[in-house]
Amino acid sequence: MSGHVRLTMAQALTRWLAMQRVEVDGVELPYFAGMWAIFGHGNVAGMGEALAGMEDALPTYRAHNEQGMAHAAIAFAKASRRRRAMACTTSIGPGATNMVTAAALAHVNRLPVLFLPGDVYASRRPDPVLQQIEDFADGAVSANDCFRPVSRYFDRITRPEQIIDALPRAMAVLTDPALCGPVTLALCQDMQAEAYDYPEGFFAPRIWRSRRPRPDRAELNNLVEAIRTAKTPLIIAGGGVLYSEAEGVLSDLAARTGIPVAETQAGKGALVWDHPQALGSIGVTGTSAANAAAEAADLIVGVGTRLQDFTTGSRTLFAGKRLVQINIAAPDAIKQGAETVVGDAGETLEALAEALADWQVDDRWRAANRDAVAEWNAAWDAATAPVNALPSDAQVIGAVWRQAGDDATVVCAAGGLPGELHKLWRTHRPGGYHVEYGFSCMGYEVAGGLGVKMADPARDVYVMVGDGSYLMLNSELATSVMLGRKITVILLDNRGYGCINRLQQGTGGRPFNNLLADAAHEILPDIDFAAHARSLGAAAEKVGGIAELEAALVRAKQSPKSYVIVIDTDPAITTEAGGHWWDVAVPEVSARAEVQAARRDYENRIDGGRT
Repeated sequence: MSGHVRLTMAQALTRWLAMQRVEVDGVELPYFAGMWAIFGHGNVAGMGEALAGMEDALPTYRAHNEQGMAHAAIAFAKASRRRRAMACTTSIGPGATNMVTAAALAHVNRLPVLFLPGDVYASRRPDPVLQQIEDFADGAVSANDCFRPVSRYFDRITRPEQIIDALPRAMAVLTDPALCGPVTLALCQDMQAEAYDYPEGFFAPRIWRSRRPRPDRAELNNLVEAIRTAKTPLIIAGGGVLYSEAEGVLSDLAARTGIPVAETQAGKGALVWDHPQALGSIGVTGTSAANAAAEAADLIVGVGTRLQDFTTGSRTLFAGKRLVQINIAAPDAIKQGAETVVGDAGETLEALAEALADWQVDDRWRAANRDAVAEWNAAWDAATAPVNALPSDAQVIGAVWRQAGDDATVVCAAGGLPGELHKLWRTHRPGGYHVEYGFSCMGYEVAGGLGVKMADPARDVYVMVGDGSYLMLNSELATSVMLGRKITVILLDNRGYGCINRLQQGTGGRPFNNLLADAAHEILPDIDFAAHARSLGAAAEKVGGIAELEAALVRAKQSPKSYVIVIDTDPAITTEAGGHWWDVAVPEVSARAEVQAARRDYENRIDGGRT
């Protein structure tokens, strides 16, 4: 019979986390790469004391904002292809609720992160404790109940022995490719400090392996027959391709059969940009080549995608097409009436490649897509070519791409930049494109860049961010300097929320409350972003145009610490080539003639019109 060891719940929890292992490329590593922590009265005495004794086995990183540190943890998991993760602990109250936005982001993007917020006293001895939310109709509610709808698994630890069951359940969710997402264990603060005699076997090392289930034979045969009888098939590569590490088999399958491949935001980089069958991005922010192929396709095969509205052009781009979904999660596989193949992307693509060993697309379909890509490349050249005027986002993207190098990773999240990057960034290798667009969360960018750098220190990380998103959350720039994790930030200043301003005008509205000049003000702010970045410890400069930007990027590459480059851009310009309609509801009643016209156009589209 094994012995027991007396520990506080927090000590036992941190010791257990440190013993969880995964195998990555044949090397055994800790599953948890560390703990992000901002301490307060609800976790400093319990979790803080426990973590202080575990620095070597479970490193602790201090951040400046709870949402920011959670974004860094999520970006780490995404850059690690969900093979490793990080945990985040905060105090009760605002420290905990600051992480709810990040939990929603992780949930939407199917990314693993362990949230460990402090909670109320399980004993209720000092109720209401500082920062406690009181529900007069339910004494069991705390602020941490906000995590329930945005967690794949939620538990509140009210007894120290409960972690013996709760922690393995948490790991089962974090490491399951179908259930993967955020886990919240709300830690009652008195329970963090309470001791229990834990069995020594509870702390034995354990290796967790991601399942790779093979597809059902009947579903696979149905897909094989669908492809063999198709004249113009198209594959849509989603994030599941990368999480399954299936980019190699997809590349080989596409090259041998000639089936063209378009990519979602999460799937971008599944094929290198100049692969013969690579059409680039699909949907609302898609290339003209990919969207033309979708229009002409008689069969669309989604691989590891949840078919978000930007991918499908709000369900208009694939309308009337035969759709088959390969997905490890059955709820994603059945979306939009798709025929299903439930299984791991890699295993399914390998089986598909074997079944199609003697089959290829018609040469005319190959040629049509090759010609479309050539036309798109010409449009790319035009959109990204430097000019002497105030530059567009596209021209800035072109400059960064030319200077970044093949092994670099570009990071972005919200505003107009993700759409331009989806169209225009040319990915040289998997992992070179990291854009959070499932939740499209402003403020993710800088913290996300830090997480990417922590996951892969050898890569140069380029964060592209607008002034609006930078102002929302920039504090982890100081953390990147403190930790010596260098990132290069390109801050595009269009003096407001340029993307939404364009959408506002595109739906007939007048410019209102988006650009700084159109918002209530007595004095227009003249923000010195370079000075601000320097105040956080980074090197920084402002440049006057594309040529100066490219020279600054050379200097940034030589810098030993995080570097911020600020450039003014035109808020009105976006890449006209490519793209597809997006369903944004327009008011039925308005005094503005522009809104009335936009509403008529909107009704025509939702009544069956298509771009």
